[in-house]
Amino acid sequence: MLEEPLLATDFAALLRVLAQGDVRFILIGGLAANAHGAVRLTRDVDVVYQRSVDNVRKLVGALEPVSPYLRGAPLGLPFIFDVETVRRGLNFTLTTKVGSLDLLGEVVGGGTYDDLLPHTAELELLGLRCPCVNLETLIRLKRAAGRPKDFESIAELEALLDERGKKP
Repeated sequence: MLEEPLLATDFAALLRVLAQGDVRFILIGGLAANAHGAVRLTRDVDVVYQRSVDNVRKLVGALEPVSPYLRGAPLGLPFIFDVETVRRGLNFTLTTKVGSLDLLGEVVGGGTYDDLLPHTAELELLGLRCPCVNLETLIRLKRAAGRPKDFESIAELEALLDERGKKP
């Protein structure tokens, strides 16, 4: 079975693709933690996307040039990334020509794009302004995910929150 090659993710390129495509998304995960000042490394871009038909069209159009494909799937497996696929699905772990992207229609502990929007701020990251979940919400999402790597990063995120004079 052939596997896709592991690529380093060009975070700025992926964020630019989404921003230039006028896609409504919120950055979560490790890259959002970096935007808040965390130094922990991440390998992918995690976003919660707004699921309206209009936004799904923008998302599909924006990602077309970077050839999204199911991450971890054998090469050659038929996969069509189009509006119908995204509307019938919810969460997608993808590889692209510029790296790994997790597209989440809903996230444990946070809900949908619309649920997260009130807990979002625009932050400067890699020379771009990006909508990111706030630090308190990011901690909540990482707790809800419950993975060992998320628990490891919570201490750093809580220290950042404490530095800003907020209680973890």
